Amino acid sequence: MALPPSTANWHWKNKNITRWGSEWFERELVTISVKGDNENEIVSVSKVTEVDGDVELGQRKSKLITIYDCKIVLNWTGTASDLTEVNGTLTIPEVSHEVTLDGLSDYTYTWSLSTAASPAVEALFKLAKSRLPVALEAKFAEFPVAIIDTHGKDLTVSGEPSRVGTPASGTVGAPAPASSSSPAPVQPKKVDAKKINTKVVTVEATFQAPADDLFTLLTDEKRIPLWTRAPAQVNFCRSVISPPVPDSELLEIVYTSGRIRLLSIRRRRQG
Repeated sequence: MALPPSTANWHWKNKNITRWGSEWFERELVTISVKGDNENEIVSVSKVTEVDGDVELGQRKSKLITIYDCKIVLNWTGTASDLTEVNGTLTIPEVSHEVTLDGLSDYTYTWSLSTAASPAVEALFKLAKSRLPVALEAKFAEFPVAIIDTHGKDLTVSGEPSRVGTPASGTVGAPAPASSSSPAPVQPKKVDAKKINTKVVTVEATFQAPADDLFTLLTDEKRIPLWTRAPAQVNFCRSVISPPVPDSELLEIVYTSGRIRLLSIRRRRQG
């Protein structure tokens, strides 16, 4: 039984794509070139000679995670202002997720120059050190995006149904002719009303306080905010009580956030 996408994408899965990663660097880095201020000055990556490390794509809790740490060695070449051809090598010890995406450290570059030194060659070497890393880092930033675009679909289980169906066994015949008779009307089903159990619950409370104090607390507009937490207005409505209770009144308290009615508050007769 297949797991639903939400469950299948929750657990850890990973795919090793080290070979693909090496081929990506070898193909993409040689497209980099930078120009100098002089017309003839240009520096480019001529060949990637080594990609050492691991490249993987993982998934955890429906999130794709790029995991890679590679050492890259490449050859660079250029043309100086006096048209001298200049060659050298460049080593980047760490191209990783932590450097590219997390920014935990900076890239480190180890340069070497194979051509004999001269003012024009030194100027081109300085150009390579200043501008080639910027172009390389821009290309390195494309690597994790390319990993997910190329291999993300291999780990993520889609919730969409497959559009490719398997035909049923047997010969597919011609569609059956439509019936000339009109279909019988469908009678709606009667839905019985659900019975709900109800019960009357009566709650009585006894206030452990003198009657005068309780009556004052419930009717004094200055004290009502102590238990309603809002200003209130008290109205006595004798005519509302039905049936009438001797020496009693219906107390209605109106406050800012609602209404409270206290029925049949019996007051002590005077005299």
